[in-house]
Amino acid sequence: MQQQNMTQNQTMAMPQPPQVISTKDSMYLTDMLSWNLLAMKKAHFFARQCQDQEIISAIERAGQMHQRHYGIIMSHLQNNNQRTQPMQ
Repeated sequence: MQQQNMTQNQTMAMPQPPQVISTKDSMYLTDMLSWNLLAMKKAHFFARQCQDQEIISAIERAGQMHQRHYGIIMSHLQNNNQRTQPMQ
């Protein structure tokens, strides 16, 4: 019974992000940003190494996808930060 309740709680989505994030969550967000930034840089580097335009295009699209993901994560963090700052 207890395991069933835990499974139900784990699958429920949060309607809003918490006001304060844990250290573990912060570290995970930092990792996600780093992974996307690194993937974006690698895609740019490898696209410059290719000569086949189709491959270059595919790699550049992958890099742009990671750049979008990086931007989305940053915008979520900035929006949440603006909501939690006290008004002066």
